[in-house]
Order: sequence, then C-alpha cells, then structure tokens
Amino acid sequence: MLEFDFERMLFKIPPESHGKDDLIRILKTHPEVEFVSYVGLDIAGNDTDERIPVKLFLDDIDDMLKHGVQTDGSSVHLPKIAELNNAKVDMIPDPDVNWYVDYNFDNVSGKTGLPVGTLRIPAFLIHNDRAEVGSRAILRNSVDKFKEELMKLLRENPYVFRYIDGAESADDIEKILITSATELEFWVRTPEDKADKEQLSTSQELKEQYWKRTYGPVRTALEKSLEILDYYGFNMEMGHKEVGGVKSKLTRTGAHDHIMEQLEIDWKYADAMQAADNEKQVKYVVRDVFNQFGLLTTFMAKPVEGVAGSGEHTHLGVSAKLKNGKVINLFAAADPKEDFLNPVGFGGLMGILKNYEAINPFVSPTNDALNRLKPGYEAPVCIVTSLGHSAAEPSRNRTILIGLVRDFNNPLATRFELRAPNPKSNTYLVLAASYMAMLDGISAALTNHKTPKELEKSISKKLGEEDFYLDTDREYRSEKDVFEDFTEEERNARFGKAPATVWENIMGLYRYPEKTGAISGNGAFPQVALESFVAYAVNQWKTELHDRIIPDYMRNIREYVMAHGSDATDYDVANWEAINAKRHAIAKDSLAEKGLLTRVKEALDSGEYELASSLQKDLQREMSELRKLYIKYRKNLF
Repeated sequence: MLEFDFERMLFKIPPESHGKDDLIRILKTHPEVEFVSYVGLDIAGNDTDERIPVKLFLDDIDDMLKHGVQTDGSSVHLPKIAELNNAKVDMIPDPDVNWYVDYNFDNVSGKTGLPVGTLRIPAFLIHNDRAEVGSRAILRNSVDKFKEELMKLLRENPYVFRYIDGAESADDIEKILITSATELEFWVRTPEDKADKEQLSTSQELKEQYWKRTYGPVRTALEKSLEILDYYGFNMEMGHKEVGGVKSKLTRTGAHDHIMEQLEIDWKYADAMQAADNEKQVKYVVRDVFNQFGLLTTFMAKPVEGVAGSGEHTHLGVSAKLKNGKVINLFAAADPKEDFLNPVGFGGLMGILKNYEAINPFVSPTNDALNRLKPGYEAPVCIVTSLGHSAAEPSRNRTILIGLVRDFNNPLATRFELRAPNPKSNTYLVLAASYMAMLDGISAALTNHKTPKELEKSISKKLGEEDFYLDTDREYRSEKDVFEDFTEEERNARFGKAPATVWENIMGLYRYPEKTGAISGNGAFPQVALESFVAYAVNQWKTELHDRIIPDYMRNIREYVMAHGSDATDYDVANWEAINAKRHAIAKDSLAEKGLLTRVKEALDSGEYELASSLQKDLQREMSELRKLYIKYRKNLF
C-alpha cells in the first residue's frame, strides 16, 4: 500500500523556482502533476480547492501568475466584505512561500504509474481589484508591522542590547526573523466504531497510551505519514501516541478492529506564513495516508466528551539575522542562568498575557474549541504563564496558558508555547493576533526602559498590585498546578474568568477595546476584518447550537429510557424519577412552561444572543448532570 516511487514525484516548488521558465520546466518534467489549484484563505481559515488542468495553466502562464484566477463571494467566507451584491474576488499567487503538490492516492495515472497530483498555489484574496482580504493578508501585514516596529524600538532604546547576547546595537541587525511552529494532535479510528467513553476515560487515567508503542495499521500509517511528509521537506521531528485511546482488537483474520487512538506529530519551525501553510498541507497528507489504511482521522478539538481533546500547541519566537551572517534569539537572556528572558522576551510574553481576551476569539471561536478547554484535561483555562522555579532551574508547567521554552545549550530555542489552540484554530489569525499583542508588550517594556529583573517582578505581581503595564486586578504567573492548587473561585479571582460560550469569547473584542486595539496593530489587522470574523463566528455558533447541538441533545435524551424491571429497588426507582424529571425540564414543553431546549432556540431566533449564551451554559450543566445520573442508574441494574 502506497508503494510508489516517491523519488520520481514532485512534492514542492520553492520560492526561488516560481519564475515562468522554472515552472514550465518543472511541470513538464513531472507529468504526474496534472492540475493546479489556487489556495485562497478566507476569514474562517477555509481554503479554496479547484482543478485547473496543467496544460491550461502553462498556456496562460503569464496571466495566471500575474492576475491569478477569479471567484466570487460564494466560494469564500468573507461576511461584511464579499456580500451577494458585491462579491468579486480574485486569487493572486503568493510567490514568497513553498508551493506544495497534493496527491490523490486513489487516482493512479496509467501513464506514469504515480498518483495524480495537484500543485496548490497559496494565494491572496483581492476584493474588487483593490482590497486584500482574508487570513493570509492579515498575517502578512501583521508580521510586516511587527518587524518594522520592533526594529524601530531597538534603534530608539539601545539600552536593551546590554541584555541581548551577540549584538551591540540595532545597526548590527540585517533583518528580523519570525519563527513559528505548530504541533498536531489528532484522533484515528476504524469506521463505524463508537467510543466507549468509560474505557477511554479509564485508559487515560492509567496513562496506558501516552507515548506507548504503536502497532498494526496505526503504526504503519503513522510511519508512512512521516516518510511522505519528509519528502515535502517538513523536517519531521517526531510521531507518537498521545494520552487518549484504547487498545484495538484483533479479529480472527488477523486484522485490527475497534481502533480508537490519539496521536501527535511534530515538524520543524518556519517563518509565520510558511508555518501556517505547512500545517495545512500536513493535515491533508495525514488524512489521506490514514484513509489508505482504513482509518478515519478527526482534527476536532474535542471529538469525545469526557476524554482528552486534541490541542495544537503553537510556538512563537523572534530572532535576528545579523549583518555578519549570525542568527541570534531576540528573546533569550544574555545570561540564561541569571535571567529568564531579556526585555524583548519579557515584553512579548506580557503582551500576550495582558491582551489575551482579544486573542482568544481567534484561538477558540467554536463550541468544539471551548469544549476542550475544561479543567482536568491538561488544557488551559486561565490566562497565566510559568517561567520556571528559578532562571537556573528550568521547569515545564503543563497547566498554564502560555509557557516559556528554554534550552541552556541552545539559546536559539528560546520561545513561547501557546497551549490553547487546537487543530481547527485558524493559525494565520492566531499568529497575527499573537505577534501584534507581543509588539504591544515589547513597546511598553522598552519605552519604559525596563530591565529583566524589573520585568520579572512585574510578571510575578500579586493580585491588587499596580504595575506600569499589567492590570492591577490580575496575577499572571504561577509555578503551581493551577487545577489542583487553586479552587475555581481562586483561579477566577487571580487569572480572570474564562469564557464559557462562543458568544462570551467573541464579546471580549468589545468588552476590552484597548486590548482589541493592541492586536489590530494600527490597521495591520483592520477593523473590517475584525467585524467579518465576528460575523462568521457568531453565525457559526448560533447555527451549530440551533441545528446540530440541540437536536443531538434531544436524541441523547430520548435514549435515556427506563431500564429497570420487576427486580428494581427503591434506589433504582428514585434514580429514574430524578432522571425523568430532568429529561422533562430540559426537553419537554407544556402550555405552562417551555423546556430548556426550546428556550435556547427561541432566544437564538429572536437575536437575543446574551440570553442564548446564558441558557447554553444552563443547558450544558443540565445535560452533564443528566448523563452522570443515567450512568449511575444503569450501573445498579442487572
């Protein structure tokens, strides 16, 4: 299976080969690439996919490279921008990133004996011939703004170079480098198999799957994925089991069945735009390869309730290439055993922490995303960081939102790990908002001429202490387990209350205008893009809640039926009466009172989103209690 001659296949065309002559030569040398697809990214992170025959592309290559292809607003999601009566959108190639070939392993060419490939060309979306819109443009503009403003800050505040190893002044710097990376967690299973939540939960508690040996089709698919991804030049670093999953069963024919496992794969960092593009292509390859082995993949944040969800830890770094050719890390301390970070690093970390209410909408804009961010599953729920017990004593706290990653032997490895994103987060917007927030913090730290010690004191401030930048009514650092060592009330008081619904999360953009202003970067992340994103996220939230979640809840409630017979005890009867009362309160309407499901739907229908959000929290709590009651009831029945 998948035994193709990969050495003969084309996997990517790097930026230096995007000229007309190079493209003609490369595509004619690789007849297995039969199509071209322009990949535009809308505000939701969805990418376009079409099939343009290579012959047509080559015949019109000058026009194709200069003017791209045209689509309309129905092909991309750009609410409040590309509306039905104003929907002209062009897709113009991005020449500065790798162009990858997407292979259809189910369609093998009789001429070449290789799977048919499509050259995917990342493209910027242009609305009405003048306005660049969509996720790629936002990320590019934000990164450009970050680099420009950081160079300006370094020139205007030369004191900072006392704490940066390898450079004496801004004059030594040739250019700023953005280094980003994502880690991909995902679940795989055999078709038609349903999760046994109790087995999954028990296996998770016992750590039976975490970093254990893979076997059977999961092992083969994982190894094949890593092999193929290396041909793309992703520099794969690791593939392993994650915490979730149960052992598969071996059938009489020797095949594996009842597969339900969680995996993770990692690859090398790149600049911000390339890192986001890489993640897209990696997910396509992983899904296609596992499909060849009869395994379904899901990149949902929380595919199985009550079991660990899938994260996509996002790494954020900043370096500088010097005029002498050397590369230095602009976060790393000159003496890493004396200071955790230099002022640029501290400022960047503080910027994300202070402005996270305006970043979070892009990290977790869906019901699925927020379902993952619950206490007890190693997923962050608090706006808090960990630096380590001391500068000379590194540690890794897995309960915080954003952590500091350091290596004494490799200063270039110093970076931040944002732990809240998931595989369906729009990485382009997450990176854009994060770097704009970092710039806000760096500007505050440097213009106030703060030293590493002063900034460490700031980020370690206690509740009620005033600071030059961070909010008085918050704490921002904890070296403790924030789930075990604090009550929910203590967490909320120290680190802020996490949004429980998509509506609450999105409203952070309006409740904290100064934080939204920080991530907008004075136009790098324009207001029209913010409004477009809000329209998309709110519409997705209300539609999914109204037409998918509520009907699913009703189906679940109908499955909670009376199961006891003549041997029932008074305990069984009491349990069932409590269950049935809750079923009716949630789902049954009467002339006098409507059930909770109906009240949520009516609030959504009338546009009362604040009420709908409040009722959704009630609904989630009631459904959780109902499930627990029914499990307890069934466990006492023969």
